[in-house]
Amino acid sequence: MLFKRIENKEIETAKKLYDIWQESYIVEKELIGAVDFPPLNRLASDFIKSENDFQGFYEKNELLGVIEIDSNLNSVHLQSLVVDPNHFRKGIATKLINKVFDLYPSSTYTVETGNSNIPAKKLYESLGFKKCKIWIAEFGIEKIKYEKK
Repeated sequence: MLFKRIENKEIETAKKLYDIWQESYIVEKELIGAVDFPPLNRLASDFIKSENDFQGFYEKNELLGVIEIDSNLNSVHLQSLVVDPNHFRKGIATKLINKVFDLYPSSTYTVETGNSNIPAKKLYESLGFKKCKIWIAEFGIEKIKYEKK
């Protein structure tokens, strides 16, 4: 098991990010019943352009999960969290979030997910995140925002 910062500016790496995003978010799209799901529209070139940090979870040189972090002086936002569907329910998401807590000390952490994504909501709540907002986002998806202080 290895955590590693992902160099998203490299084309081959961006393609790997694209692939795991597609695999993971197609499951979430189905789970929340979305017709159009914006994370699936992200291209490899979007990863190259991103200024966010990406941390990966590897096992035997295979990328099994990625967390995308948008951090500033006041807070850390968990922008995206994806796990290869073949490795769901193995604690990878928990390990990635805990790694963010270690690497990005902050007084406030935030994360958003689809309000009907029960596994994600249980994960965030188990790690101390508190519900702070529910709204209808773009494409009619009901979202929930969590905060941890």
